[in-house]
Amino acid sequence: MPPGTQPNRPGADPRPGPPYRSKTLAAWLALLLGALGLHRLYLYGMRDRLAWLHPLPTALGGAGVLRMIALGQDDKLAWVLIPLLGLMISIGMLTAIVHALTPDEKWDARHNPGHAVQPTGWGAVMAAVVALMVGGAVLMGTIAFSGQRFFEWRIEGDEATPPARP
Repeated sequence: MPPGTQPNRPGADPRPGPPYRSKTLAAWLALLLGALGLHRLYLYGMRDRLAWLHPLPTALGGAGVLRMIALGQDDKLAWVLIPLLGLMISIGMLTAIVHALTPDEKWDARHNPGHAVQPTGWGAVMAAVVALMVGGAVLMGTIAFSGQRFFEWRIEGDEATPPARP
């Protein structure tokens, strides 16, 4: 047996360590499917509890969009649900930016212990640029939508109350 090798024991894991996690792939997963938490499943595996918390608010926000399409803009439940979708998309974009702009040494120390530092290249930078554009637009749209609905709700409430008599 060569020096430095271990005998093949039954039940032993033949892999030398955890698999390599690409920063570029993680950034693009967060950009494209971050609202569903798939980037977290890629990085931390199926046991990551935070990854499993992403799909519910995203699905509720999608249900709000479908309600507004079916019932119109007067559906108050859709007013509450739609901003959840915008928030989850914005969180995914922010995560893509953070992953993409993490220095290679820090990334590999956190996600690839025991592996040599791999230079990232332009793929992660492009993910950060796209995430910044999409995330900014979605976040501004979510804030504008929520603010508009809030003020419309306040105006409805003021019109519904009868004027006070002197």
